[in-house]
Amino acid sequence: MPTKILLTKKIALTDGVLLVGLPGIGLVGKIAVDYLLKELKPVKIAEILSDSFPPSVHTQNSKIRLIKNEIYHLNYKKKDFLIIAGPVQPTLDFKIGSSHEHYEFAETLLNFFKSVGIKEIITLAGLNIGDKRLNQNPGVVVAATDDSTIETWVKLGARKEKKEGLISGVAGLLVGLGQLHNIPGACLLGETNAQLIYGDHGSAKNVLELLSKRFGFKLNMKTIEKDAKQIEKAFKELTHQLESLVEEKPKDNLPYVR
Repeated sequence: MPTKILLTKKIALTDGVLLVGLPGIGLVGKIAVDYLLKELKPVKIAEILSDSFPPSVHTQNSKIRLIKNEIYHLNYKKKDFLIIAGPVQPTLDFKIGSSHEHYEFAETLLNFFKSVGIKEIITLAGLNIGDKRLNQNPGVVVAATDDSTIETWVKLGARKEKKEGLISGVAGLLVGLGQLHNIPGACLLGETNAQLIYGDHGSAKNVLELLSKRFGFKLNMKTIEKDAKQIEKAFKELTHQLESLVEEKPKDNLPYVR
């Protein structure tokens, strides 16, 4: 089954902006988008199905549902936004998937979004900086299709990255292939640690703050700030444990094994 978009409500946008946050490194994009949905309460307008998703179904109360992502519509301060949220994206494990699935998925979405009036794409993701995340406030790196878009985000507080790199999955392909459709775009990458499998709320919060500066979103940040503080507390405890291990010396010249 190729990628399908099942509309539940027809829309036509003027200069619409697409925001995308699916699972990835540190769950930064997913946490940020889910928080936007919670705070701004947009209207669901479509579901995304694809054979590039895991070959499973979701069950709840004994009812079976296909795994899917969702598209929401938000009109905020007279500006239209579409938001993609959900639990999955095409797998990056090429033992069970292929690069073709990623391109087919992204192209199908782009054709749809272009047809309804999307004029800008912003994807949200995580950037693995390893152990440096343990003792520093995470910044946000921007990668974009043109200098003007880059400077827009830099003025708001994002940082340019001079090193070469790769952005895998939907976060990179939607923006990259969007150029072929003459849709400018950017990826906002919140610095995080790939080992944070339960998510980096502090990094997601910083990404949300940039979006709020750009579009004027009024968000109550108390919940995500609380979650971020818990993450930072865990970081400090982990750092202390690591320092203790380094300082601890093995007895009787025997190797220390943990």
